[in-house]
Amino acid sequence: MIHLKNINKTYNNGAPLHVLKGIDLDIRRGEFVSIMGSSGSGKSTLLNILGILDNYDTGTYYLNNTLIRDLGETKAAEYRNRMIGFIFQSFNLISFKNAMENVALPLFYQGVSRKKRNKLALEYLDRLGLKDWAHHLPNEMSGGQKQRVAIARALITQPQIILADEPTGALDSKTSREVMDILKQLHASGMTIAVVTHESGIANQTNKIIRISDGIIERVEENYNHEASVFGQDGLIK
Repeated sequence: MIHLKNINKTYNNGAPLHVLKGIDLDIRRGEFVSIMGSSGSGKSTLLNILGILDNYDTGTYYLNNTLIRDLGETKAAEYRNRMIGFIFQSFNLISFKNAMENVALPLFYQGVSRKKRNKLALEYLDRLGLKDWAHHLPNEMSGGQKQRVAIARALITQPQIILADEPTGALDSKTSREVMDILKQLHASGMTIAVVTHESGIANQTNKIIRISDGIIERVEENYNHEASVFGQDGLIK
């Protein structure tokens, strides 16, 4: 699904900063992996490259057998919109749009009609237990509700991979568990998921832990003791 070979990335803001130093990484279809590292380790840069939000300098990146390199913004946006769903720590919801409109937004960029994209947005909000909040603005919701909206937005294009950057970083422990339950259930349904985190409690719920330090992958751990998914009876969560 994802194949990186000898990926290097340097930022030149004044003194050159070599952020990624020869990254080799494979993520198979249907895997649930975490990328762990301290602040400045390169984990967010790696996620941005995986998500085609940033370019790499040297090496090769294949996504679903397609070489991802030097794409123009239009082509990069097309791949992102079709292949990848994003979940961010800060939710990245548009403050003046309600939950339904936020969830429907990716379909707007695909040219889907307003009626159809709003209908689908309501279906995804319903799956995440938020149908009654469809017409509320983000500032009227809790952090957990906003993250569920963000997850619904990530799912509405039916992506092949979910990339989550510290998805529980702004949440309390109870809400963090709920969000991780959603991600585990998505994984159980066959979704490929990569989560960037600095929390061992989050990483231990994935089935592979990629540890990165100073721009280098130190080791990759198969986590055979990761927690099992928790299924609700109807819909995505209990």
